[in-house]
Amino acid sequence: MASKETRKPWVINRLLPTLQWALVGRYRSRSDAEGYLQLCRERVPNARFEVVFDMSETKASSGDGH
Repeated sequence: MASKETRKPWVINRLLPTLQWALVGRYRSRSDAEGYLQLCRERVPNARFEVVFDMSETKASSGDGH
């Protein structure tokens, strides 16, 4: 059975002042992530947000058991 994160491969990250990325949320579709990204940018206009496809979660549950 796929993990919950695997079913939500689209991720919104925020760049912190320490120049590290922090995960804001996971979404099933890119359009859901883009919609929330717009809201984040409206609410925190001086912060940098990015939408990315998280392949590491998808590869981790590819079904081979390793």
